[in-house]
Parts: sequence; C-alpha cells; structure tokens
Amino acid sequence: MKKYVYFFDEGSKEMKSILGGKGANLAEMSKIGLPVPAGFTITTEACNKYYDDGKKIDDSVKEMIFNNLCKLELKTNKRLGDYNNPLLVSVRSGAVISMPGMMDTVLNLGLNDEATEGLSKITDNPRFAYDSYRRFIQMFGDVVLGIEKYKFDKILDSVKEVNGIEEDIDLTVDNLKEIVKKYKELVKKETRKEFPQDPKEQLMMAVTAVFESWNNARAIVYRNINEIPHHLGTAVNVQSMVFGNLGDTSGTGVAFTRNPSTGEKKIFGEFLINAQGEDVVAGIRTPKAIEELKNIMPEVYEQFIEVTKILERHYKDMQDIEFTIEKGKLYLLQTRTGKRTAKAAINIAVDMVDEGLIDKETAIMRIDPQQIDQLLHPTFKTEELEKGKNIAKGLPASPGASTGKVYFNSEDIIEAAKRGEKTILVRIETSPEDIEGMVNAEGILTTRGGMTSHAAVVARGMGKCCVAGCGEIKVDENNKLFKAGDVVIREGEYISLNGNTGMVYKGIIETQEAQLIGSFAQIMKWSDEVRRLKIRTNADTPKDSETAVKFGAEGIGLCRTEHMFFKDNRILAVREMIIAKTTEDRVKALNKLLPFQEEDFIGIFEAMGSRPVTIRLLDPPLHEFLPHKDEDIKELAEELNMDIKILKETIEDLKEFNPMLGHRGCRLAITYPEIYEMQVRAIISAAIKVINEKGIEVKPEIMIPLIGHEKELEIIKNLVNETAKEVMNDAKTQLNYKVGTMIEIPRAALTADAIAKHAEFFSFGTNDLTQMTFGFSRDDSGKFINEYRQKEIFEKDPFAKLDQSGVGKLIEIAVELGKTERDDIKLGICGEHGGDPESIDFCHRIGLHYVSCSPFRVPIARLAAAQAAIRNK
Repeated sequence: MKKYVYFFDEGSKEMKSILGGKGANLAEMSKIGLPVPAGFTITTEACNKYYDDGKKIDDSVKEMIFNNLCKLELKTNKRLGDYNNPLLVSVRSGAVISMPGMMDTVLNLGLNDEATEGLSKITDNPRFAYDSYRRFIQMFGDVVLGIEKYKFDKILDSVKEVNGIEEDIDLTVDNLKEIVKKYKELVKKETRKEFPQDPKEQLMMAVTAVFESWNNARAIVYRNINEIPHHLGTAVNVQSMVFGNLGDTSGTGVAFTRNPSTGEKKIFGEFLINAQGEDVVAGIRTPKAIEELKNIMPEVYEQFIEVTKILERHYKDMQDIEFTIEKGKLYLLQTRTGKRTAKAAINIAVDMVDEGLIDKETAIMRIDPQQIDQLLHPTFKTEELEKGKNIAKGLPASPGASTGKVYFNSEDIIEAAKRGEKTILVRIETSPEDIEGMVNAEGILTTRGGMTSHAAVVARGMGKCCVAGCGEIKVDENNKLFKAGDVVIREGEYISLNGNTGMVYKGIIETQEAQLIGSFAQIMKWSDEVRRLKIRTNADTPKDSETAVKFGAEGIGLCRTEHMFFKDNRILAVREMIIAKTTEDRVKALNKLLPFQEEDFIGIFEAMGSRPVTIRLLDPPLHEFLPHKDEDIKELAEELNMDIKILKETIEDLKEFNPMLGHRGCRLAITYPEIYEMQVRAIISAAIKVINEKGIEVKPEIMIPLIGHEKELEIIKNLVNETAKEVMNDAKTQLNYKVGTMIEIPRAALTADAIAKHAEFFSFGTNDLTQMTFGFSRDDSGKFINEYRQKEIFEKDPFAKLDQSGVGKLIEIAVELGKTERDDIKLGICGEHGGDPESIDFCHRIGLHYVSCSPFRVPIARLAAAQAAIRNK
C-alpha cells in the first residue's frame, strides 16, 4: 500500500517533493539531533489524491493519519483531548516550493472544554489555557469553518474596550472565559452547529482545510506570479505544540542566518516574549530585535546562535528559522532556505564561495536570474533625497526606491494600475488577501509589523520596496488618508519610500541609475567564464545601445528600423512616401529620410564599437504610419497641400482586414524595392563613415523580415548586394557585412534548408512565430490566455515562455535544416523570449549561438546562459 504519512524521523531533506519543504526540513533537523517537537507529515500525494477523489480523504489515508497520531501520543506521553495530560498539535501547510502566508495553519488543535480545564490544571496557569483556547477557536473558526476573522476581532475588541484593556496580554482569565463563550456562540450562530469538541474530528477538518487552501484565491495568484506549477499540491504537517505564551520565560521568533536584505553575515531576526508564532509574522505586536534575547535569556541566545551555525553549515545556504522558547527551552519549528533580495542573494553567494562553503558554479546556480532585475533599475538621487520632505521613518523591510500615489486597499491599487498610475499600497498591516495589490504597487508601507512580517517577507520575494512597522503614521482607511505628525496625505497624493533606510517622503523624488559593481560584477564575471551563448540586445537608439553595452551586451540582435520612422522630424516624409502614387514621388520622399536613417545608424555603430549589429529592415504594415482620426487626416492634408478627399481614399485603400498577415515585411520590398534600397544605402553609408572617421571595425548584419519563401529572400538579397556594392564603390571603401533573415513564419522553419542557401544567419522572431504557430493574435490573446492557464491548457503564457514542444520544435527543425545547407550559419533568437531564463536554457540545448533581449535584461540573460551551461553539462 502506498505510504501517505511519514513520521518526522522517517523522512529527509531529499524527500521535498512528497513531504513539502517544511516537512522535509523538519525530518532533516530531527535526524541531525536538533530540538524539534515530534510530529508527522501527510504528503503532497495525499493532497492530490484528495482532489482526484472528489475532495474526499480516503479511508486508507485516514487510517495512516490516526496510526501516526497514536505514535505521536506515545512519543509525547500525551493524548489528544485528554483531561489529565492533553496533547495539542499545530496543523500547517507545507508546499514543495515555499509560499509564505498563502495557505492555512491551525494552532492549539485538540483543545475543547474538557482539555482546556485539564491544561489549566496541569500547567497551573488558567490564563494560558484559556488564551490558547480563544486563539484556537478563532483560528479554527476562520480557517476551517469559514467565519470571517473580523467577527472574532469585534468580540475581542469589545471585551477589551469594556474593561479598559489595551494589549491582549493584559486580558484576565475571566475576560478570556467570556471571550471563549462569545466565540462559541458566534460559531453556533454562523454554522448552526456547536463548536466541535471531538479532537479527532477537529484534526480531520483542519487537514481538509489545509488541502483546500492549496487552491484558495491568494495561493493561485501567488503561484501564477512566481510560476509555481499548480499540480504539486501541499503537504500537511501535524506537530506537537510547544508554547511561547507561558509567561516571561517563553517566547517565539523568526530569524535568518544572514541579513535577507543586504546579505551581511550576521543573525537577523525578531522575537516576542509571551507570544505564539503567528503573532510575529502577522505583525500584531511590534517585536524586539533578536540581539535583545541575549539580555533576557543569555543561555537560550547562545544555544540559538550555535543552532544557526549548524543549520547553515548543514544546508550550505542562508536559513530562515522559526523557533519557540517554552519555559526557557529552545525548540525549532521550521527551517527553510531564506527568501532574500537580489542584492542579498548575490552577496551571500559570493561570500560563501570566499568562505569555502560552496563553489563558483553553485554560487551562479543560487541566483534567480529574474530576481536580479531589482538591481538594474534606478535608486533615489542623493541630492534629491536631501531636498525631499521626510515625514516618517519605519523599518527598511525590503530595499529599493519607489514613488507613487497612495491607495489604501488592493482593489483601488488594481484599478489605478489599469489606468497606468504608479501606486503605493498603505495598510495598517498586510495579509495574504492583499497579494494582488502588492503585485501591482510600486511599494508597500505598513504601520505595524516588523522585518519578518507578511508585508516584509512577500515584498522581498517580489523585489518590491517596503517600509514596515512605521508607527509614526496613523492610517484612517475609512476617510482614505494617513497622518504623519501634522502632515495629512490623502488618497491619490504622491509619496516616496526608501526601502534601504525606512524613510517616507512626501511627493516625488527623482532617481538615478544603478551601479553594477562589487559582488554583482563578480557573479557576472563568473557567469561569462562559464556560458557558451553570446548575449546581444534589442536596441533601436544609441542610448539603448550604450545602456546594453554597460550591462555587458556583445552586440545587437535586433534593431527595429520602423521605430526610427515615428520621430517628429521624419514622420511627414514617411507619410509622403506611403501615399506616393509613383515610384518617382516615393523615391523623392525616401531621399528626405535617408540622412535621418544614416544619422541613426552612425550613433548605434559608434555605441556598439566592433560588436555585430543586426538591423531589421522595415517590417510593419504601412497603414500604421498614417493618421485615422478626421482631424488628424485634415491636418496631414494641409501639410501635404493635398485634397482631403483624395487623402481619405488613399488611407482607406491601404487598410487591410488582417494587417499582421498582410502587406508588411519583405512583401513591402517585393512591391516597393526602393524602400529597402534606401535603408541599405543608409546602413552601408553609416558603416563606412564610422570606419573611416572613427577607425571602428563595424559589423553590420542586414536582416530581411517575414520571409516565407526562399525566392523572396533571393530577390531581396540581390537588391541588398547591388545597393551595398554601389555605395562601397562610390566611397571607395570595402565593408564586410552579412545578409540573413528572421525566421518567424512556420513555412520558413520547415523549408529552412532552401532559405539557408541565401541566408548567412537566422534570427528566430519568436513573437510572430508563436502567434502564427498557435493562430493567436498576441495583441488580443490577453482576453483568453488567463482562462487557458486556469483550465491548465497552458501552464504558462506562450508569449512569455517559449512553447518548447510546438514552436520550439519548429525552431529545432529550422536549426537542423539550416546547418545541413550552410554549416557556418549563425543562429540566434531575438523575440521577447530571448530574455527568459527557461527559453534561454532551450536555446543553449539546441545549439543557438546567441540570444538577444532588451538592454535591462542583458545581465539576466548572461546569468541564465551560465546556468544553462552548468545545468546541461
């Protein structure tokens, strides 16, 4: 019979796929002799079976759960629900890939009226017993019975208000008994049933609730954002409770073995005395820094420091640890690889190489390529910060700089994002329900919570700037404003957050570009030593080209010439060219554009130096350059001194039913060869000028778009060569250049051997290749792609992640056929997928020579290419 439940001492860290991250690490810590409360793990396979069986826990799984419960009772010498010595357990989720706060937890399970009395007697602490019971009813009521948390909070707050009590810890036994009574009345009112008194029934209900939480809305959103597969399921960890709320010699905390924001080699964490674990991460009370534990419980502090060293040496990575102190005794409730900012990830990886803990290749594999995007964007200018009006200071929970309009709930943030606004989410404290608002906000500001609160942990994982625990501000969500001293900030007003210092500023503060130095430069250097793929950039201007070179680009893989046509000083000439009725008129307009195009290419060639530059000749349909509103058409008619009726008729004639499959790309050159002739003249002239005036060995590569038939390429290549020869002869300068094509039509991929007879390089335009292979318009697919993902037709958006089994197969066919005809053919990719790590891995495996991506994604691609080389050794 398949095993669905494992006692902690039966597992290991290698069993993460079935025990989940939490369960595997609890098993591992138990195995190496660390103080872990006993328990067992119900596997991810049991969760998937629950869904396969129509949301029902199979009798065989139930039997295994109860058998392990007996084992736990024997090990602890306690019994679930027993009056004389009650066993209490926590029931926690534990996904394979950490999803902090997204799924559900129940603490103190096993308490009922009888067991609470027993707990009161055995601990000689009735306040603790009834505090634990009220916490359990609220958590069970919320998580398992679906009663909204605020209804319990309302009861708690009213009892505190009537009795003049500020803090929960000041509630008396009588207060707590009253709260428990009212909580039970609320449960009966909401569910029409008494609060369950049978602990085994409680356990099975809680396990079911945790399984259900795998597919709650916030968990699904989190998985979509972080590209975590939906089929993995969650494990459930049932663990004997230890109590941090037994008085002043007890407590609970969360700590990282290194600073998760900066990577500094120093314990970083927080704790609360006389509290349970959820109090720290929920941000209900502002905790103390871990260093203060040294003064309160010096022996426990020293033991904890030793434990952190053992765990880091064992796992060879920075750890995130949850712990509880019960009457002066330390217990570990969890360890996991700590989530960290990109800056911290890089610093920790480089430091651990220096310390001899890991090698260079392991360091490279430790960095999430997508995450380093955080380091490539601007920070606040120092001089602007000095001028900015600082209105408050909180905890620097997640680094970065963000400016935006203030909103007080996720729904308003989402709506503002749709309007294109940059926003800051301001909350008393965030909860998992705020996940979509956090995704859409530039930054997050909370009044409560510490460095390990929900807002801080989730923001760091997302690379969002966050200032937490900013008690200097008072949030009034009803009136949609907050006060900082005498300053009032209302919804829609701008503030700026500095996640490196915790400072909050009124208004907008200017930013400055990032500096890629120190450990970042070291990781990039190691990556460049390992990778095989070259990294180019998609750039259409000298400025973008310079940015890309700064980030390590080794050439341009795509320069879109049509972007140059839209500039104000040349759009009129473009429009003259489009509406021209004769070749003579068209050439006259093109001659006006020639110096502009030449000037653009000179700037790009100078910025790129001797690196290769692939220039795509005009691609979009001509109607995109023309106005369509009556007032704009009228204005153009006046500028061209043309009859408006004739102009309207001309524009109407150029309209197409399906322009993306119409008169565009190489089809323009077959019809109007003079357009490509002008562009080639500009490219070759610019290259010759840069060679002669700057002494730079320019390497232009002329790319013909949208080829579907080899004869198209043969005709246009002859045009290119004849024009280039004429320009070179006139300038008395010879130049090496290449002519190739963009493979973006399925037929081109399937006949790549015939096309390779005329092409010196292939560049795979995976944006168009994806839409033509699927028959999806990439401009309209947003209307249904999410539905496809929810129904698991697609695991990922094929316009963001290359569809390796379909579109990828066409690329593989084209590579193989192209090489049979021309063994030295240069092969690259220039679609948006060129900056995606998974797609880069695919490009490495099939033998492409380079990938090309936007300038800010160049470092991401360098790292991803190195990881692909290591992974596919």
